[in-house]
Amino acid sequence: KALDNVNLKVRPHSIHALMGENGAGKSTLLKCLFGIYQKDSGSILFQGKEIDFHSAKEALENGISMVHQELNLVLQRSVMD
Repeated sequence: KALDNVNLKVRPHSIHALMGENGAGKSTLLKCLFGIYQKDSGSILFQGKEIDFHSAKEALENGISMVHQELNLVLQRSVMD
């Protein structure tokens, strides 16, 4: 189980960093928030509303972005996309 009983609160209109040990679930948490991974259970609240993004595009359209550590996440897109 990568994530269990996680609470993360951030301030609007600011940049945040998530730090922790290797294997702690940082990337998994952010990928669930960003719509890359789908959560198995629980809920994600954003601006007081439950969200369940199914794509990075959907997350971006709702004001959520992230800097990825992997460079190969979107192989099927062109630079113009």
